[in-house]
Amino acid sequence: MNYRKVGKWGLKISELSLGSWLTFGNQLDLNATRAIVRYAVENGVNFIDTAEAYANGIAESMLGMILKEYRREDLVISTKIFWGGDGPNQKGLSRKHLLEGTWNSLKRLQLDYVDLLYCHRPDPEVPMEEVVWTMDQICRSGLALYWGTSEWSAEEIERAHQVAKELNCMPPIVEQPQYNLIVKERVEKEYAPLYQKYGMGTTTYSPLASGVLSGKYLEGIPQGSRLDRWPWLRKLLEERGIFEEETTRKLKRLKEIADGLGVTMSQLSIAWCLKNPNVSSVILGVSSLDQLKENLKAIEVKEKISDELYKELSEMF
Repeated sequence: MNYRKVGKWGLKISELSLGSWLTFGNQLDLNATRAIVRYAVENGVNFIDTAEAYANGIAESMLGMILKEYRREDLVISTKIFWGGDGPNQKGLSRKHLLEGTWNSLKRLQLDYVDLLYCHRPDPEVPMEEVVWTMDQICRSGLALYWGTSEWSAEEIERAHQVAKELNCMPPIVEQPQYNLIVKERVEKEYAPLYQKYGMGTTTYSPLASGVLSGKYLEGIPQGSRLDRWPWLRKLLEERGIFEEETTRKLKRLKEIADGLGVTMSQLSIAWCLKNPNVSSVILGVSSLDQLKENLKAIEVKEKISDELYKELSEMF
Protein backbone atom coordinates (compact mmCIF):
# COMPACT_ATOMS: atom_id res chain seq x y z
CA MET A 1 0.00 0.00 0.00
CA ASN A 2 1.24 3.47 -0.87
CA TYR A 3 0.38 6.55 1.17
CA ARG A 4 -0.30 9.87 -0.48
CA LYS A 5 -0.39 13.36 0.94
CA VAL A 6 -3.74 15.11 0.83
CA GLY A 7 -2.74 17.71 -1.72
CA LYS A 8 0.10 19.81 -0.35
CA TRP A 9 -0.90 19.18 3.26
CA GLY A 10 0.91 16.96 5.75
CA LEU A 11 -1.77 14.33 6.26
CA LYS A 12 -0.96 10.99 4.59
CA ILE A 13 -3.69 8.53 3.64
CA SER A 14 -3.70 5.14 1.95
CA GLU A 15 -4.20 5.32 -1.81
CA LEU A 16 -7.13 2.92 -1.43
CA SER A 17 -9.56 3.57 1.40
CA LEU A 18 -12.77 2.18 2.82
CA GLY A 19 -16.17 3.83 2.46
CA SER A 20 -19.47 3.03 4.16
CA TRP A 21 -22.23 4.44 1.95
CA LEU A 22 -24.96 1.88 1.08
CA THR A 23 -22.97 -0.89 2.79
CA PHE A 24 -22.42 -0.39 6.53
CA GLY A 25 -25.82 -0.87 8.16
CA ASN A 26 -27.61 -1.46 4.84
CA GLN A 27 -25.89 -4.50 3.36
CA LEU A 28 -23.42 -5.39 6.10
CA ASP A 29 -24.07 -6.35 9.71
CA LEU A 30 -21.60 -5.64 12.52
CA ASN A 31 -19.63 -8.88 12.17
CA ALA A 32 -19.28 -8.57 8.39
CA THR A 33 -18.27 -4.94 8.74
CA ARG A 34 -15.71 -5.80 11.42
CA ALA A 35 -14.16 -8.48 9.17
CA ILE A 36 -13.89 -6.04 6.27
CA VAL A 37 -12.33 -3.30 8.39
CA ARG A 38 -9.88 -5.78 9.90
CA TYR A 39 -8.75 -7.08 6.50
CA ALA A 40 -8.46 -3.55 5.11
CA VAL A 41 -6.31 -2.34 8.00
CA GLU A 42 -4.15 -5.48 7.94
CA ASN A 43 -3.45 -4.73 4.28
CA GLY A 44 -2.40 -1.14 4.78
CA VAL A 45 -5.65 0.82 4.57
CA ASN A 46 -5.51 3.63 7.12
CA PHE A 47 -8.34 5.87 5.83
CA ILE A 48 -12.02 5.10 6.52
CA ASP A 49 -14.81 7.42 5.38
CA THR A 50 -18.38 7.76 6.63
CA ALA A 51 -21.11 10.40 7.04
CA GLU A 52 -23.91 11.32 9.42
CA ALA A 53 -26.43 10.50 6.67
CA TYR A 54 -25.22 6.96 5.93
CA ALA A 55 -27.92 4.54 7.09
CA ASN A 56 -29.28 7.39 9.23
CA GLY A 57 -26.27 7.32 11.54
CA ILE A 58 -26.03 3.53 11.82
CA ALA A 59 -22.87 3.43 9.68
CA GLU A 60 -21.11 5.76 12.14
CA SER A 61 -22.37 3.76 15.13
CA MET A 62 -21.14 0.46 13.68
CA LEU A 63 -17.78 1.97 12.84
CA GLY A 64 -17.53 3.42 16.34
CA MET A 65 -17.86 -0.01 17.92
CA ILE A 66 -15.20 -1.44 15.60
CA LEU A 67 -12.67 1.39 15.96
CA LYS A 68 -12.14 0.61 19.63
CA GLU A 69 -10.00 -2.32 18.48
CA TYR A 70 -7.36 0.00 16.97
CA ARG A 71 -4.93 2.69 18.08
CA ARG A 72 -6.51 6.00 17.17
CA GLU A 73 -3.30 7.46 15.76
CA ASP A 74 -2.97 4.58 13.28
CA LEU A 75 -6.15 5.55 11.44
CA VAL A 76 -7.50 8.51 9.50
CA ILE A 77 -11.26 8.83 10.01
CA SER A 78 -13.53 11.19 8.13
CA THR A 79 -17.21 12.01 8.33
CA LYS A 80 -19.51 14.42 6.54
CA ILE A 81 -22.17 16.84 7.75
CA PHE A 82 -25.28 18.01 5.90
CA TRP A 83 -28.20 15.58 6.29
CA GLY A 84 -28.74 15.01 10.01
CA GLY A 85 -32.50 14.68 10.33
CA ASP A 86 -35.91 16.05 9.41
CA GLY A 87 -36.01 19.13 11.63
CA PRO A 88 -35.56 22.64 10.16
CA ASN A 89 -32.11 22.94 11.76
CA GLN A 90 -30.99 19.35 11.19
CA LYS A 91 -30.03 19.80 7.57
CA GLY A 92 -27.54 22.04 5.80
CA LEU A 93 -24.46 23.99 6.83
CA SER A 94 -25.73 26.45 9.42
CA ARG A 95 -23.46 27.01 12.42
CA LYS A 96 -26.07 25.24 14.54
CA HIS A 97 -26.17 22.08 12.45
CA LEU A 98 -22.44 21.97 11.70
CA LEU A 99 -21.67 21.98 15.42
CA GLU A 100 -24.52 19.76 16.57
CA GLY A 101 -24.00 17.39 13.66
CA THR A 102 -20.30 17.11 14.48
CA TRP A 103 -20.99 16.48 18.18
CA ASN A 104 -23.55 13.79 17.33
CA SER A 105 -21.22 12.12 14.81
CA LEU A 106 -18.41 11.99 17.34
CA LYS A 107 -20.75 10.40 19.90
CA ARG A 108 -21.75 7.69 17.43
CA LEU A 109 -18.13 7.15 16.38
CA GLN A 110 -17.03 7.16 20.04
CA LEU A 111 -14.16 9.46 19.09
CA ASP A 112 -12.80 12.73 20.47
CA TYR A 113 -12.09 14.00 16.97
CA VAL A 114 -12.13 13.09 13.28
CA ASP A 115 -9.18 13.72 11.03
CA LEU A 116 -11.26 15.07 8.14
CA LEU A 117 -14.66 16.74 8.34
CA TYR A 118 -16.50 17.43 5.08
CA CYS A 119 -19.33 19.76 4.24
CA HIS A 120 -21.29 17.06 2.43
CA ARG A 121 -22.89 19.43 -0.10
CA PRO A 122 -22.89 23.19 -0.68
CA ASP A 123 -25.66 25.14 1.05
CA PRO A 124 -26.88 28.21 -0.87
CA GLU A 125 -29.06 29.24 2.09
CA VAL A 126 -26.07 29.85 4.38
CA PRO A 127 -23.50 32.65 3.89
CA MET A 128 -20.05 31.34 3.05
CA GLU A 129 -18.69 33.40 5.95
CA GLU A 130 -20.81 31.37 8.38
CA VAL A 131 -19.65 28.04 6.91
CA VAL A 132 -15.94 28.89 6.81
CA TRP A 133 -15.92 30.54 10.23
CA THR A 134 -17.69 27.57 11.84
CA MET A 135 -15.47 24.96 10.18
CA ASP A 136 -12.43 26.93 11.33
CA GLN A 137 -13.72 26.93 14.89
CA ILE A 138 -14.44 23.20 14.75
CA CYS A 139 -10.83 22.60 13.69
CA ARG A 140 -9.36 25.03 16.22
CA SER A 141 -11.36 23.35 18.99
CA GLY A 142 -9.88 19.97 18.07
CA LEU A 143 -13.13 18.30 16.98
CA ALA A 144 -11.59 17.88 13.53
CA LEU A 145 -8.01 18.26 12.29
CA TYR A 146 -8.81 19.38 8.73
CA TRP A 147 -11.95 20.21 6.80
CA GLY A 148 -13.05 19.79 3.23
CA THR A 149 -15.96 19.78 0.81
CA SER A 150 -17.90 17.15 -1.10
CA GLU A 151 -19.43 17.77 -4.53
CA TRP A 152 -18.91 21.53 -4.37
CA SER A 153 -18.33 23.42 -7.59
CA ALA A 154 -14.91 24.92 -8.26
CA GLU A 155 -16.52 28.35 -7.95
CA GLU A 156 -17.87 27.53 -4.47
CA ILE A 157 -14.51 26.15 -3.35
CA GLU A 158 -12.77 29.25 -4.69
CA ARG A 159 -15.17 31.43 -2.70
CA ALA A 160 -14.46 29.40 0.46
CA HIS A 161 -10.73 30.03 0.05
CA GLN A 162 -11.30 33.75 -0.47
CA VAL A 163 -13.43 33.99 2.66
CA ALA A 164 -10.92 31.96 4.67
CA LYS A 165 -8.20 34.41 3.68
CA GLU A 166 -10.36 37.43 4.54
CA LEU A 167 -11.30 36.03 7.97
CA ASN A 168 -7.89 34.49 8.72
CA CYS A 169 -9.51 31.04 8.89
CA MET A 170 -8.33 27.59 7.93
CA PRO A 171 -9.33 26.83 4.30
CA PRO A 172 -10.72 23.54 2.98
CA ILE A 173 -7.87 21.19 2.05
CA VAL A 174 -9.73 18.42 0.23
CA GLU A 175 -12.73 17.74 -2.01
CA GLN A 176 -14.62 14.45 -2.20
CA PRO A 177 -16.14 14.06 -5.68
CA GLN A 178 -17.31 11.11 -7.74
CA TYR A 179 -14.58 9.98 -10.14
CA ASN A 180 -14.46 7.07 -12.52
CA LEU A 181 -13.97 6.22 -16.20
CA ILE A 182 -17.46 7.51 -16.96
CA VAL A 183 -17.71 10.53 -14.63
CA LYS A 184 -14.47 12.51 -14.78
CA GLU A 185 -15.11 16.04 -16.05
CA ARG A 186 -15.16 17.72 -12.64
CA VAL A 187 -11.99 16.12 -11.26
CA GLU A 188 -9.94 16.47 -14.42
CA LYS A 189 -11.09 19.84 -15.73
CA GLU A 190 -13.25 21.88 -13.37
CA TYR A 191 -10.98 21.40 -10.35
CA ALA A 192 -7.72 21.63 -12.31
CA PRO A 193 -6.87 25.21 -11.18
CA LEU A 194 -7.45 24.32 -7.51
CA TYR A 195 -4.71 21.70 -7.27
CA GLN A 196 -1.87 24.12 -8.02
CA LYS A 197 -3.40 27.29 -6.63
CA TYR A 198 -4.44 25.92 -3.23
CA GLY A 199 -2.75 22.53 -3.01
CA MET A 200 -6.06 20.75 -2.59
CA GLY A 201 -6.34 16.98 -2.57
CA THR A 202 -9.23 14.72 -3.57
CA THR A 203 -10.67 11.61 -1.93
CA THR A 204 -12.76 10.21 -4.75
CA TYR A 205 -15.71 7.85 -4.50
CA SER A 206 -17.66 5.48 -6.79
CA PRO A 207 -14.66 4.25 -8.84
CA LEU A 208 -16.90 1.55 -10.36
CA ALA A 209 -19.84 3.86 -11.13
CA SER A 210 -22.16 1.98 -8.76
CA GLY A 211 -20.96 -1.35 -10.10
CA VAL A 212 -21.39 -0.57 -13.81
CA LEU A 213 -17.63 -0.73 -14.45
CA SER A 214 -17.36 -4.09 -12.71
CA GLY A 215 -19.25 -5.67 -15.62
CA LYS A 216 -21.95 -7.15 -13.39
CA TYR A 217 -24.72 -5.48 -15.41
CA LEU A 218 -23.51 -6.44 -18.89
CA GLU A 219 -26.11 -9.21 -19.10
CA GLY A 220 -28.86 -7.42 -17.20
CA ILE A 221 -29.46 -6.60 -13.54
CA PRO A 222 -28.83 -9.60 -11.25
CA GLN A 223 -31.34 -10.28 -8.51
CA GLY A 224 -30.14 -8.96 -5.17
CA SER A 225 -27.67 -6.47 -6.69
CA ARG A 226 -27.70 -2.82 -5.66
CA LEU A 227 -29.60 -1.76 -8.75
CA ASP A 228 -32.17 -4.47 -8.05
CA ARG A 229 -32.62 -3.40 -4.43
CA TRP A 230 -32.50 0.36 -4.99
CA PRO A 231 -34.72 1.47 -7.92
CA TRP A 232 -33.73 5.11 -7.34
CA LEU A 233 -30.10 4.26 -8.11
CA ARG A 234 -31.11 2.32 -11.21
CA LYS A 235 -33.22 5.25 -12.42
CA LEU A 236 -30.32 7.65 -11.88
CA LEU A 237 -27.99 5.52 -13.99
CA GLU A 238 -30.62 5.07 -16.67
CA GLU A 239 -30.97 8.85 -16.94
CA ARG A 240 -27.21 9.06 -17.49
CA GLY A 241 -27.44 6.61 -20.41
CA ILE A 242 -25.52 3.86 -18.63
CA PHE A 243 -27.61 1.07 -20.17
CA GLU A 244 -27.64 2.38 -23.73
CA GLU A 245 -26.17 0.22 -26.49
CA GLU A 246 -23.16 2.50 -27.02
CA THR A 247 -22.17 2.29 -23.36
CA THR A 248 -22.56 -1.47 -23.37
CA ARG A 249 -20.25 -1.69 -26.38
CA LYS A 250 -17.60 0.32 -24.53
CA LEU A 251 -17.96 -1.81 -21.42
CA LYS A 252 -17.35 -4.92 -23.51
CA ARG A 253 -14.17 -3.32 -24.85
CA LEU A 254 -13.13 -2.58 -21.27
CA LYS A 255 -13.64 -6.26 -20.46
CA GLU A 256 -11.47 -7.25 -23.44
CA ILE A 257 -8.64 -5.06 -22.16
CA ALA A 258 -8.97 -6.41 -18.62
CA ASP A 259 -9.02 -10.02 -19.84
CA GLY A 260 -5.91 -9.31 -21.92
CA LEU A 261 -4.08 -8.10 -18.82
CA GLY A 262 -5.33 -11.01 -16.73
CA VAL A 263 -7.23 -8.74 -14.33
CA THR A 264 -10.86 -7.94 -13.58
CA MET A 265 -12.79 -4.96 -14.91
CA SER A 266 -13.08 -3.66 -11.35
CA GLN A 267 -9.33 -3.80 -10.75
CA LEU A 268 -8.59 -2.07 -14.04
CA SER A 269 -11.15 0.68 -13.41
CA ILE A 270 -9.85 1.38 -9.90
CA ALA A 271 -6.24 1.28 -11.08
CA TRP A 272 -7.07 3.89 -13.74
CA CYS A 273 -8.29 6.24 -10.98
CA LEU A 274 -5.05 5.70 -9.08
CA LYS A 275 -3.00 6.85 -12.07
CA ASN A 276 -4.29 10.42 -11.58
CA PRO A 277 -1.69 12.26 -9.43
CA ASN A 278 -4.39 14.62 -8.11
CA VAL A 279 -6.27 11.73 -6.49
CA SER A 280 -5.20 11.41 -2.85
CA SER A 281 -7.23 8.25 -2.24
CA VAL A 282 -9.84 6.14 -4.00
CA ILE A 283 -12.68 5.21 -1.65
CA LEU A 284 -13.92 1.64 -2.09
CA GLY A 285 -17.57 0.81 -1.43
CA VAL A 286 -17.49 -2.93 -0.89
CA SER A 287 -20.36 -5.18 0.17
CA SER A 288 -18.32 -8.32 0.92
CA LEU A 289 -14.89 -9.40 2.07
CA ASP A 290 -14.25 -11.10 -1.27
CA GLN A 291 -14.99 -7.85 -3.10
CA LEU A 292 -12.53 -5.99 -0.88
CA LYS A 293 -9.81 -8.57 -1.56
CA GLU A 294 -10.37 -8.24 -5.29
CA ASN A 295 -10.45 -4.43 -5.26
CA LEU A 296 -7.24 -4.07 -3.23
CA LYS A 297 -5.32 -5.87 -5.98
CA ALA A 298 -5.85 -2.78 -8.14
CA ILE A 299 -2.66 -1.46 -6.54
CA GLU A 300 -0.68 -4.05 -8.52
CA VAL A 301 -2.70 -3.48 -11.70
CA LYS A 302 -1.87 0.23 -11.96
CA GLU A 303 1.69 -0.70 -12.91
CA LYS A 304 0.32 -2.58 -15.93
CA ILE A 305 -1.34 0.53 -17.38
CA SER A 306 1.02 1.99 -19.96
CA ASP A 307 0.71 5.57 -21.20
CA GLU A 308 -0.94 4.31 -24.38
CA LEU A 309 -3.44 2.19 -22.47
CA TYR A 310 -4.17 5.02 -20.06
CA LYS A 311 -4.97 7.26 -23.01
CA GLU A 312 -7.30 4.68 -24.54
CA LEU A 313 -9.12 4.15 -21.26
CA SER A 314 -9.42 7.87 -20.63
CA GLU A 315 -10.98 8.46 -24.05
CA MET A 316 -13.25 5.41 -23.95
CA PHE A 317 -16.30 7.10 -22.38
